[in-house]
Amino acid sequence: MAAPHPPLSTPGTRTLADACRADIPRLTGRLISAIFTDNPEWTDYTSVPRAELRDGCRRYLTRILQLLGGEPGDPERDDVAAAIGRHRAEQGVPLEAMLRTFRLGGGIVWEALLDKADSAGPQEIREAGTAMWAVIDGLSSALVTSYRNTELEQVRRDERRRHALIEDLLAGRAHDAGFAARAARELNLPSHGAYLVVAARGDDRPLRAGAETTLSALGIRSVWHDHMDTTIGLVALETRDSAAVLRQLRPLVRGRAGASPAVPGLAQVDSAHASALTALETLPGDATGLVSLDERYPEALLTRSPDLADQLVAHILGPVLELPAKERDILLQTLAAWLAENCSAANAAPRLHCHRNTVINRLQRISTLLGRSLEGQRSYVELSLALAALRLP
Repeated sequence: MAAPHPPLSTPGTRTLADACRADIPRLTGRLISAIFTDNPEWTDYTSVPRAELRDGCRRYLTRILQLLGGEPGDPERDDVAAAIGRHRAEQGVPLEAMLRTFRLGGGIVWEALLDKADSAGPQEIREAGTAMWAVIDGLSSALVTSYRNTELEQVRRDERRRHALIEDLLAGRAHDAGFAARAARELNLPSHGAYLVVAARGDDRPLRAGAETTLSALGIRSVWHDHMDTTIGLVALETRDSAAVLRQLRPLVRGRAGASPAVPGLAQVDSAHASALTALETLPGDATGLVSLDERYPEALLTRSPDLADQLVAHILGPVLELPAKERDILLQTLAAWLAENCSAANAAPRLHCHRNTVINRLQRISTLLGRSLEGQRSYVELSLALAALRLP
């Protein structure tokens, strides 16, 4: 256990402090008057009942005189100042107002000490001043430490509350209209209107710092939340269409991200969360960017049925995949470019940096290997799905 802090004051200072103790009610009144008349625009005690404020001032002034009167204690770890700081932080009183009150109180006590120092010499007055301001500085330090610790705990408590609300929304609790309204109010989200859900992953931070603030500056309300290895965002569309909001979101993504289709309200956030995760899972692990499920339905279907996707690839492209890597990759790139250009060899050739006849020869090689024509709607669908399955994680 730490040793008691030695008294800060000299015998002369203790005598002066003891003489002032009977004046504490009057000194308290003076401090209350000073708080509300000396530059009142600097003071915000609107959340503190007047009787409670008076009691806090009385306890503070009493504590100054106790420490000056020789009571052992370390002002920087003082329980009275710490309790005042903690309580005022909970009430939302600005720290600047509290420090100003402590300074005003110190000045009032100093004047009271001087009034009692008629027979004191210059040395005793200097000693009293040194002790006096050491006490005020220490009590102010205790106040600040307690106030800031309380603020930090409030932030942590608010973050835990926010975390729990978002987790409950993702779990489907918003099907209860009462819970949905309360969650919207506490998270500053609209209780009605459409939403997107975004799921993002990355090796470091999948989103640029301050994504929520950036969107807010654009008039887009959102909340973001770390859920296991994924950052989840609930984004309110309000009067916007989803494409416009996605355009604002894309520059904020540093990793890979998937977005759900728009859902009509908070009650559907749980299903939108699942859709966003599905969209995310269609991206390779080394990809960067944001895709919407609306853009990735074929890949999503394949992702949800990985065994069927493997069988599709083997059945449709098996002979090509068995080729040496260099030839295999050239043929697959050619097939993908041809399909992307609406099955036009002439349009695919510039993309592949080769002649149209080279594209045609490669396509004939693929057709021979697969033992089937590449033409026809069913072939286009099967070949496109097989290529998409190859690009999946």
